[in-house]
Amino acid sequence: MLIVRKNNDNWMSNLFNDFVEDRYMSRMNATAPAVNIKENRVKYEMEIAAPGLKKEDWNISLDEDGNLHVKTEKKQEHKEEDEKQVYLRREFNYTSYEQTYTLPEDVNKEKIAAKVVDGVLHIELPKKTQEEALQNKRSINID
Repeated sequence: MLIVRKNNDNWMSNLFNDFVEDRYMSRMNATAPAVNIKENRVKYEMEIAAPGLKKEDWNISLDEDGNLHVKTEKKQEHKEEDEKQVYLRREFNYTSYEQTYTLPEDVNKEKIAAKVVDGVLHIELPKKTQEEALQNKRSINID
């Protein structure tokens, strides 16, 4: 829902903020990373954009319900020390992402693998073979 405000009582403050943010500081871009999900007959593959992140920055796990939990958090501070100058801007870089994915029933959860290549987190989700799928089938007795 888009709300358009006709009377802007705070126009001077907004004008100043727009001027400062546009001219001297870029606006923060707080978005989730891009995620691609591919499927072929033997596996699913997730690709999560992760520029600047290394494998040590990620935590991937399965929760008690068998859902895939993907998390990253990285803090980085850029400092330029000069006692003769006053800072008008300091850059702090903080990256945080956390998402839980419900996996399809045909994923072999014991064989999930992940790697980071060229700024992309790849998570391979192999599908169960026909034999593995049959092992999960069983008859249930009715009392």
